[in-house]
Amino acid sequence: MEVTSHLIRVSLPQYLKSLPIPSSITGFASLSGEDWLSLIPFVGTVSLLVYVTVQAFRPQPKKLDSPVNLKIQKENQKVVNMVDIEDLGNKVSYCRCWRSKKFPLCDGSHNKHNEDTHDNVGPLVLKRKDAEK
Repeated sequence: MEVTSHLIRVSLPQYLKSLPIPSSITGFASLSGEDWLSLIPFVGTVSLLVYVTVQAFRPQPKKLDSPVNLKIQKENQKVVNMVDIEDLGNKVSYCRCWRSKKFPLCDGSHNKHNEDTHDNVGPLVLKRKDAEK
């Protein structure tokens, strides 16, 4: 505690008195290079304190929850699509980006979505094993 008291009551006031702070704005022009160098630690410390204080009290931006589904069946509480397995055929691609104009089928809209958002979403592809032959 004594060290802190000495620092605040003696050392800090002596340091501040020794700084070459001019009495007017135009006085800064007459400072020597050595005077400018002696001001760097003080200006840096004050700048850091101001920055930390501003960051602590700055209002944080609210994170907006962005819906995945922008326009498909918005009148429904939940979008559910059912497909009979017999109707699938050999291969079918289902949209997972919610941007397809043929939803629930994929129309390739994820390519533009991925380019715009740097995302990596792609379709769900279902195919029959025997269709590969």
